Amino acid sequence: MAYDQFNVLTSTAVPLPIENVDTDQIIPARFLKATKREGFGDNLFRDWRYNNDNSPKQDFVLNNLIYSGKILVAGKNFGSGSSREHAAWAIYDYGFRCVVSSFFADIFKGNALNIGILPVQVSEDFLQNIFKAIEADPHTLIEIDLPAQIITILATGEKESFVINGYKKHNMLNGFDDIDYLQAMKEEIKTFATAKAV
Repeated sequence: MAYDQFNVLTSTAVPLPIENVDTDQIIPARFLKATKREGFGDNLFRDWRYNNDNSPKQDFVLNNLIYSGKILVAGKNFGSGSSREHAAWAIYDYGFRCVVSSFFADIFKGNALNIGILPVQVSEDFLQNIFKAIEADPHTLIEIDLPAQIITILATGEKESFVINGYKKHNMLNGFDDIDYLQAMKEEIKTFATAKAV
């Protein structure tokens, strides 16, 4: 499989209430030399996480041990800027499996779905309610139900539905990338090709 299967994810979340986070902030251009997906998590939000001497910036959320989990909750317009796939790779490699925001840049959204990160777009009001819940209790659990396409703040019971393309949903549920999807249809493709050749 290309990546982890995604069904129902229940996790604490890391809050990043910053709007207009672009791909150069997610993974600075100087770290784009590698062509494999591994290792990019070390430099996720590099310039926000570390000082020039590589010491951690204590006020950045990823350096705060209070927050953890497989869900990143971000401000509006996440993933804007250049179309680099490495931004999605860095988020996945760090350990996040879902990003929640009230708006995603289209190219980032596509790149995320292609490698197994679920971008969940919610209303601005619901996003703010998530931030408030995490601020009140950093151990707040968020449930992402992909089959039902519902996100729930378990502490309050507040929930909202989200939209996802049917093809991408199928791939996420099965842990498929585009090539895996075609491989899974290999026999059907052979049958179709044979029928057309007659």
